[in-house]
Amino acid sequence: MFDKLDFILEKYEELSMKVSEPEVINNQPLWQKHIKEMGEMEPIVNSYREYKKAKNELSEAKELLEMESDPELRELAKMEIDPLEEKIGKLEEELKILLLPKDPNDEKNVILEVRAGTGGEEAALFGQDLLRMYMRYAERHRWKTEVIELNDTGIGGIKEAVVMIKGKGAYSRLKYESGVHRVQRVPETESGGRVHTSAATVAVLPEVDDVEVEVNPNDVRVDVYRSSGNGGQSVNTTDSAVRLTHIPTGLVVTCQDEKSQIKNKDKAFKVLKARLYDLKLQEQTDEISAERKAQVGSGDRSERIRTYNFPQGRVSDHRIGLTLYKLGQILDGELEEIIDSLITHEQAEKMKNF
Repeated sequence: MFDKLDFILEKYEELSMKVSEPEVINNQPLWQKHIKEMGEMEPIVNSYREYKKAKNELSEAKELLEMESDPELRELAKMEIDPLEEKIGKLEEELKILLLPKDPNDEKNVILEVRAGTGGEEAALFGQDLLRMYMRYAERHRWKTEVIELNDTGIGGIKEAVVMIKGKGAYSRLKYESGVHRVQRVPETESGGRVHTSAATVAVLPEVDDVEVEVNPNDVRVDVYRSSGNGGQSVNTTDSAVRLTHIPTGLVVTCQDEKSQIKNKDKAFKVLKARLYDLKLQEQTDEISAERKAQVGSGDRSERIRTYNFPQGRVSDHRIGLTLYKLGQILDGELEEIIDSLITHEQAEKMKNF
């Protein structure tokens, strides 16, 4: 571990010198590449420097305790040792976590999809609750949200919604939300007061660029049609809505949020690329089953990950056995406690194989 830390520190200091060289400053792409590398290494470098400083201070305190005969100075040295040993222990754990393999998609924007599952209109209403929850969560983080597709039921529910969420670290936190979300509550239409169980599926996909996913235009059928709102009423008088069909996989993406056909086509292609990239990731994670077991954010769409129980006011995450009695706050976008717990659990699992 410390050989690796020494190497990172040496590399960081080398880059620090390079970015001030005139030939690098004048080569903007190279300068930006070095600055980005330094930014990625900086948290590790700062912690390691702090660790080395604490180790030196501990060594000096122990040396003083051995060599010094003055009772007062010996007492001062003793008082320094325990806090320094505690600090060093914490920094060691912090460095282990910082050295864990990073998900290359963590800093990417997110394409979030919510679909009503079993439960008819009640499932559609729950889908709307989930969509609002994620929009509120994004708002709390000051992330930008953009609706790409919204297929509503006309009475407050949604059959399907696709939203782009843009912001630093959006995928690193939202990736744990992929899976089946279950709700238990009494529907407004239920006169007998019986609790019904419904479900909605959430998919969280990282936005990808053209380098990561290449789409052959000949493999995509593009259909344009007139956008329509509730009840089939025309929203647009031009054929601005776009439907893409990826022939090799059968994936279909629609977008009618914009009045411009070009903008709708651009958004639809972003979603298509994200879905194709997700298929590629699923194939890779299926091949590495042992690693997948260690990751709570496996993205398995069929896995029931969480239950929202309205009569008891509780939310239970089944992957880590976490139950919180704050249903209202969670549905209002207060997801920090759940997501932090999921991240901690995943880090602990990875640490076992560190």
